[in-house]
Amino acid sequence: MNEEQIFTLILNAGDARTLALKAIRAARREDFKEAAKLIKESGQKLSIAHKTQMNLIQNEINGVDSHISLLVIHAQDHLMNAITIKELAQEIVWMKEGITDEDGNVH
Repeated sequence: MNEEQIFTLILNAGDARTLALKAIRAARREDFKEAAKLIKESGQKLSIAHKTQMNLIQNEINGVDSHISLLVIHAQDHLMNAITIKELAQEIVWMKEGITDEDGNVH
């Protein structure tokens, strides 16, 4: 198991979570331009984290030794939490901004 990859996953997932929470705070101040920018940055960090996760999975599929460690579990927790927070942040920003579709559903 490549510890550098695991730490890359943790770092980027943590950054994504932080950026998503900052987006909610920006929306609370009604700074929707900043909120959108932060949501986008959060998504970019999540993309890096997800690619790192996929590399780890691909290595395991290819027979590279990959023991389950507390560090790997911690990295997965960070990624799952970051994905959830980012999705919720996007919804909160849209609700605060009042963005709706043609059916009146908030987006």
